[in-house]
Amino acid sequence: MWIARRRLLSLFAGAALAAAGLTAPTPAAAEPVRAGAETRPAVFIHGSAGSAMQFRTQAKRLASNGYPIELIEAHEYDSPNIATIIASVYADLDARIARLLAASGAEQVDLLAHSLGTFVTQGYLNSSPARAARVANYVNLDGRPATALPGGVRTLAIWGEGDPARTVAGATNVHFPDQSHTQTVSSEESFREIYRFLQGREPRTTAVVPQRHPQVSGRAVLFPSNAGVGAATVELYPVSPLTGRRLTHRPARVQPVAADGSFGPMPVLPYARYEFALVRAGQATHHFYFEPFVRSDAFVRLLTSRPGEGIGALVDTSDRHTALTFQRQKEWWGAEGDELWIDGRNILNAANAPRSKRVIGVFVFDDGSDGVTDLTAPLPEFFAVTFMTGMDVFIPAAQRRLGTVSILSRQRGGGFSAMPVPNWRSSEHRVSIEIDDH
Repeated sequence: MWIARRRLLSLFAGAALAAAGLTAPTPAAAEPVRAGAETRPAVFIHGSAGSAMQFRTQAKRLASNGYPIELIEAHEYDSPNIATIIASVYADLDARIARLLAASGAEQVDLLAHSLGTFVTQGYLNSSPARAARVANYVNLDGRPATALPGGVRTLAIWGEGDPARTVAGATNVHFPDQSHTQTVSSEESFREIYRFLQGREPRTTAVVPQRHPQVSGRAVLFPSNAGVGAATVELYPVSPLTGRRLTHRPARVQPVAADGSFGPMPVLPYARYEFALVRAGQATHHFYFEPFVRSDAFVRLLTSRPGEGIGALVDTSDRHTALTFQRQKEWWGAEGDELWIDGRNILNAANAPRSKRVIGVFVFDDGSDGVTDLTAPLPEFFAVTFMTGMDVFIPAAQRRLGTVSILSRQRGGGFSAMPVPNWRSSEHRVSIEIDDH
């Protein structure tokens, strides 16, 4: 008990110091030696309705094994319109690769793609021998089979649950029949295979190794187009690990969002919790909560939308209830080991988050603003969207002063997270919560 109390006091102290612009001592960690010149840039290409978020954990695992973080990038695009923009996606990838090669001094890059991203990447590699020649290795993550190596490039193909006959001919094909579609991107087992394939040796670690002085950067983007939000400001607040409420009235950092949505880097304290507030004139403030950043993270994405647009427009709002959106880059399997508790109630079940739905995004709000919770069936307009589900849960909102929504997540296979957040009014605030996949 004393150890747990001391840990909580440490978290409070660290967050308070962060707000004051000071640093606190953090546990010593074995900082990996930076990789030598032989390390090639690595570029991740996401799938449908995806972003750099799917590769957040693997990017930090690569960095924990010596990859320079500036040589790990994500190539993002408007996936719903890929058929009409494919030529520009290829041209932008040409420019990205050229820039990375010039910056690193390497002769080739490694490409890693997931789902729809494998369609994009295989097409890119097959489109031109010159393009393929600039790629040393390709990792095909639970996506498109092929009858030959794309562009003749050395390939690793990782497959999750589903048809065991799927292969890329001539590639190293690895099957994880107990892993779901997005889980094949983020899992520890996939990372081991990826690192062994790219580097020809075992990784020193499959953990995300803590750093003394991590920094966070990313983009605020419109979902699912990945277009930059623009005309917005990001405010960073240290928050209480017990309540999720802000520890200071003023933000520790304030930054305008660039035209492409980028912001940062922002220094943070490891093991402290933070809120990112996306502020736009005339719009509801969008609050984003992440688990502690124990290591520098350049793949943070603040996924939002314009008022009245996108899937967010389907969320009922009122002064009486709080609306929450959850993300995890490992599918939730209701009734098969995953649990998501809100104020003492597990909201996941076989009806609203079946394994077959591959849910990574969960919308939770009071449907109809009637003060009634109904978990017997998912909200159909959300369940109809790929990788999404919706649930009718009444979460009372603040009336006179902010309270706390208790959130506990338990992962199948192990892992437990406590992510309390304030009970913001949905009429004026949007709340998104990213739960780690490891």
